[in-house]
Amino acid sequence: MFKFIKKHKIKLRLFIKSGAGFTIVELIVTIVILSFGVIGIYGFFHPAISLTSNFTMHSTADYLAQEGLEIVKNIRDNNILQNLNWSQGLSSCTTGCQLDYKTGTLVETLVNRLQTYTGNPLNKNIDGFYSYDTGTATKFKRKITITRPFTLNQNILKVDVLVMWDYNGKPFSYNTLGYIYNLF
Repeated sequence: MFKFIKKHKIKLRLFIKSGAGFTIVELIVTIVILSFGVIGIYGFFHPAISLTSNFTMHSTADYLAQEGLEIVKNIRDNNILQNLNWSQGLSSCTTGCQLDYKTGTLVETLVNRLQTYTGNPLNKNIDGFYSYDTGTATKFKRKITITRPFTLNQNILKVDVLVMWDYNGKPFSYNTLGYIYNLF
């Protein structure tokens, strides 16, 4: 055993005396090269992470826009079920309205609930539903504009839903367009 240790000590001394090994300059150069590599990899993944976060917001905006169209369709359907004019109350949204699923369908509540667009954010309640009444304020704003695209045909309404939000100091928006018809 002693011979083994003595033999390896001699090899170690030869290794150190021969100058084989790393100098401090070589170590610093290696660290700098590795640092640039790590920074490069971070520079590649950072935008991907940012885009993934904003993708979630785009998906939410898409759902909120589709929900806006469905709210208008529900008002139309309830007008028809109550033997009212199918577009009653909807013509007041030519400059933009704030609608949510709590919007009433009877004439007296419809007038009170169809609010002119003021730029208020949607709130998310504890059940995960969006409304203007209760809950925690979100980044999303929804503007619903309803117009008659054709003066000769009064049986068509054009519904334009714009959902807006800010992310990392930049404004984003998602717009969807639909038409609703008088079914009767």
